[in-house]
Amino acid sequence: MTSTNAPSTHPAALAPSPLTLPGGAPAAEAWTLSDSALHINHGSFGAVPRVAQQHQNALRAEMDADPVAWFSFLPERIGAVRHDIAAFVGAPAEHTAIVPNASAGATVVYSSLTMEHGAEIVVTDHGYGAVTMGAERMARRYGGTVRTARVPLDATPAEAHDAVMAVCSDKTRLIVIDHITSATARFMPVAEIAASARERGIVTLVDGAHVPGLYDNPLDGVDCDFWIGNLHKFACAPRGTAVLLAPTELRSELYPLVDSWGAPLEFPERFDTQGTLDLTSYLAAPTSTGFIADTWGWGEARRYMTELADYAEDIVTAAFAERTGFDHRVDVGAPVSALRLVRLPDGLAESHPTADALRNRVVSEFNIEGAFTSFGGVGYFRLSTHVYNTAADFEDFVERMVPTLCDWARDAER
Repeated sequence: MTSTNAPSTHPAALAPSPLTLPGGAPAAEAWTLSDSALHINHGSFGAVPRVAQQHQNALRAEMDADPVAWFSFLPERIGAVRHDIAAFVGAPAEHTAIVPNASAGATVVYSSLTMEHGAEIVVTDHGYGAVTMGAERMARRYGGTVRTARVPLDATPAEAHDAVMAVCSDKTRLIVIDHITSATARFMPVAEIAASARERGIVTLVDGAHVPGLYDNPLDGVDCDFWIGNLHKFACAPRGTAVLLAPTELRSELYPLVDSWGAPLEFPERFDTQGTLDLTSYLAAPTSTGFIADTWGWGEARRYMTELADYAEDIVTAAFAERTGFDHRVDVGAPVSALRLVRLPDGLAESHPTADALRNRVVSEFNIEGAFTSFGGVGYFRLSTHVYNTAADFEDFVERMVPTLCDWARDAER
């Protein structure tokens, strides 16, 4: 870590005024989050507004009351809501399929595409573990290999692009690249990488799991072949709702993971029929996105999340530095609006399993839902904000958790 003897070049952010509902009630009252828990990890599993939960519950009651009618007409309803979801992410409906989550979308691509024997797939060391595992399984199926591009956390977009393309060879057939990385909360230069891949005839799959809700029009300027994004994270849709965007002719090769009666249809209509799966999350998704749009507007919501993340980053890093004497800010080459990294004291979360164990311990002992991650043998706390969060949430974390985490780190180092 870096000593804090030098004066800080980061001015303290001001706590933004919390968002309220019409009538002045706290924004959190629109959710059913536990009053006894501190929810500062929206980026992992999201949180569903009360109105969308009620809509989904009503849909489930309708399904259970008359299942024959429900499943007979469900594909039509999914097709209609798909247009709403496509508009939200700024994509044509004919390029948009709905899938359970980003990992499922990646698996669709891995299962549907074909490659010649010995082909290579390129990923990065920032990739989401489950998606990278899927790439490894695909490579094994074709007797190929996965090559990993090492991208420093502080790499500029140009440096990140060069690191990825340097690993590609004449055997590379697929690049899997995060739009926003999960463990390290940074952008990758997906537009530049996709453009270079196109010049070399390489297919690109962009994992945009965190993007919907945080940014408009994710494919604007990005000439990739496939893009996946979760609606149940920052867009606040019921869990199990994501999009698979396929803007090129390769969409014709994509099939759902479950073979059903829609198989003879074209993409994306064949994804609208999935037998007896409970797809009420898909149907209720526009209720979530519409609630935020109608209550605050997505522009105002994003402004607030960014300003709150600025404040949270300032006070959490300052609190750690006061106790350790080191700078806990992280130089992320391309930072994200509502996701930030704070370096943990040495000895904590230095691997993926120990990061998960730390998360579980904090939940169990303090009832704080936070994200702890690891990259390159270093542990981080990933800040995450949404409209229902307030400055007090992160002040609570500073008061209760920072001293404890410093104590745990000292114990681990003994």
